Parts: sequence; C-alpha cells; structure tokens
Amino acid sequence: MAKTLVIGANGTVGSELVRLLTERGHAVLKATSKPVTDAAREVHLNLATGEGLAQAFAGVEQAFLLCPPGFAQQDLLLVPAIDAAKASGVKKVVLMTAMGANADEAAPMRKAEVHLLNAGLTYNIIRPNWFMQNFNTFWIQGILEHGKIFLPVGTAKGSFIDARDIAAVAAQLLSSNTLDNQEFDLTGSVAYDHDAVAQVLSQETGRSIGYQDIPAEAMLSGLVQAGVPAAYADFLVLILGYFKAGYSERTTDAVQTILGRAPKTLAQYAHDYRAAWASAK
Repeated sequence: MAKTLVIGANGTVGSELVRLLTERGHAVLKATSKPVTDAAREVHLNLATGEGLAQAFAGVEQAFLLCPPGFAQQDLLLVPAIDAAKASGVKKVVLMTAMGANADEAAPMRKAEVHLLNAGLTYNIIRPNWFMQNFNTFWIQGILEHGKIFLPVGTAKGSFIDARDIAAVAAQLLSSNTLDNQEFDLTGSVAYDHDAVAQVLSQETGRSIGYQDIPAEAMLSGLVQAGVPAAYADFLVLILGYFKAGYSERTTDAVQTILGRAPKTLAQYAHDYRAAWASAK
C-alpha cells in the first residue's frame, strides 16, 4: 500500500486515522512537532514555523492534511504544506477543513481549499460538522465542575459527527480512487440542540447534566482566560455564532455514501465515552 503522511497524527481524528490506515496495510508516517522518537514511523514537522516542511513529504505518495488548532488564519499554514506536497511529488492529498468553510471565498480555510483545487493534485476535501468529542474534551470542564454544557448557541441544533467516522472516511478516501477529486460535508444523521445532548449524556452516565446558554462575551472571556490565543478565541466565538444562526443543523448522506453505513449515533458516542464524565456532578 501507499506511503501515507498523516499530519495531526496525535489528534482526535489523526490518531484514529493512523490506526485504520495501519490496519489496511499503509506505510504510515506520522508528522509530529515534538522530537522524533521513531524515525521509521515519525517525521518532525511544525506547520506553524514551517520547520521540516520539505523533508516531511519526501518519498510520500499521499497525505492527510489539516490545520492544528489554535490558528485562525489556517491558509497561512495549509498553503505552504500543499505546495511542499506538490513539490515532493505527492500524488494525492485529503484535506480536512470544516463544514461551512466554502461559504465565504475570503475565509482562510476556503483559501486553502481553493489552493488545493488549483494545485493539480488528486484530492478530496472533507468538511466535518462539530465533533461529538468536543463534549469530552473542549466543553468538558463545565460538565465536570458544574454539570452543565456552557455555550452561546441558544436553542440551535447541530448534526454532530463522531470523530471516528471522520477518520474512517479519510481512511477510505486514502485507500481508494473511486471518489477522487470530490468534496464532502460530513455530518451525523440527526441534528440535536444542546438540551437534547445533555439529556443523552445524563441518560448514559446516570448523572444530572444540563445545558446553559451564555452570552458570546462570556464565552470569549472564558476562552482567553483558559489560555486560548485571542485571535483563535475570536474565531471560535464567530463560528459558534454561525451555529446559533442555524448553519450547523443540516445533515448529509456523505458518511453513508463513503462508508456504506450510517454515522455513529450520539447515544453510541455517549456510551463509548461515558468514563470521561464519571466525575460529573
């Protein structure tokens, strides 16, 4: 099978993608910004500084590419990576952005998408909706400390997707050429508001978990106090505003089309990750 570079290999999607590709027989090379401990399976790459960019793609046939969290101007990191992939002779790139990235041609993620579309490489672009895994990572502090999901999204719904499905989609696209040069918005099958999410988590854990709508300003302040860079905090509050406006409710059949099965359900996610909320009050 192909030698495949996975950028973000230690992240929520990337770690699962590495596992799936390895199972399929790919020679997987994991990009890491940390010191390399296994030269046969890892390569040093820091997208933020460009360090290791040319070397990372050497001998690679295809690559999975995303922008690491914390950067609001994603194109400044992704465009050089696309160029480096092309210069090194990479044949195919699967780029992960986010649902809605193509709604504004001036948006940084869309600039990166367009650059890939014009690069002359075989490609896929996947745009997942909000991850279910946010509830056991980014939003977990409020659940653990107060039994609440605190977000500024009102009663709007989101068709949350399990990150494991995103990884499975990427693995399939990197293992087959039947869907080359196509773009996919990835969602779950059902859209939920956050009261419904809280109810599912409560049912699974046996604990009282609720949802509280908060002002956008409170969200911004909390993010900055937690150490999130100001520009990225602004970006997160901006896209949460799009959620509140209803742009995250749409569902697609992309997961079913690519994997031949329905997306994982919110109940299944909650069951599989129930230990994460074991300390919830």
